[in-house]
Amino acid sequence: MNAAKPAAHPRSPEKPPVSPGRRKFLSGMAGAAGGGCLMAMGVGIYSRQASALPALALRPPGALPEPEFLAACTRCGLCVRDCPPGILKLAAPGNPVPTGTPYFTARTGPCEMCQDIPCVKNCPTGALDTELDDINKSRMGVAVLVDQETCLAFLGLRCEICYNACPVIGKAITLEKRHNPRSDRHAMLLPTVHSEHCTGCGLCEKSCILEETAIRILPPALAQGKIGEHYLKGWEERGKHGKSLIGEQLEFEVRGLEGKRFGDTRVHDEAPTHTDPAVNLADPPPFDPALINGSHSESTP
Repeated sequence: MNAAKPAAHPRSPEKPPVSPGRRKFLSGMAGAAGGGCLMAMGVGIYSRQASALPALALRPPGALPEPEFLAACTRCGLCVRDCPPGILKLAAPGNPVPTGTPYFTARTGPCEMCQDIPCVKNCPTGALDTELDDINKSRMGVAVLVDQETCLAFLGLRCEICYNACPVIGKAITLEKRHNPRSDRHAMLLPTVHSEHCTGCGLCEKSCILEETAIRILPPALAQGKIGEHYLKGWEERGKHGKSLIGEQLEFEVRGLEGKRFGDTRVHDEAPTHTDPAVNLADPPPFDPALINGSHSESTP
């Protein structure tokens, strides 16, 4: 007998071939979806990068606070075009500044303080405050003495370059006279910045003769603290109301300072010795402010 043949499996129907046009369409859609994902990731990274202005990049005169500036600036480049000294630049892709926005770097190209402020006048969107009519009222940044250890003035050497370069000389930067303990003869003239007058132009940073400048211009948000609205300055409140808001203050004696006039906090390790019986040893001689400002006379040998 012949063995029975196994039943043959039914053949699956063949899939119709995919047309080249359909294959091209599907691959294009996949590429577009992947590109969209990458673009979304890039926008997210860029937005986080654009939220902070690097310390060495400064905005033109009259720039609004950074969030408002970025919202108003259309990246038109008119302020850069109309900058006579040519110090303003438009950020290129890859720069640590939002692409297309204007900025300058004080060390290489400070603001030359044009009196007619053409960059502000030609801003079409108000990203640069058009009400700024005096360049000395601009607040592009704040000068900060970042390293006293290398500043020549603090080393006791005569250097007034940042002071002389300041366009608001005698107001934004003043020279504080201090006694020089190293030589004991010459005064130190220390540069002191007053933020309420500083324009942030960067001329002091550009003029610093050190290889790495000891004074830098920083955006106000980085250079200045904020005291907080819950703090009240007693001397200002007293001026407003004509009297102290906390009433009369009681004067308590401080241990170790018994018998001294209120406010006199000088402590002497050793009791002074005097041969003159008219001198009261319990009360030291009046304090001479000249001892701390370097103007006291030289001691005789």
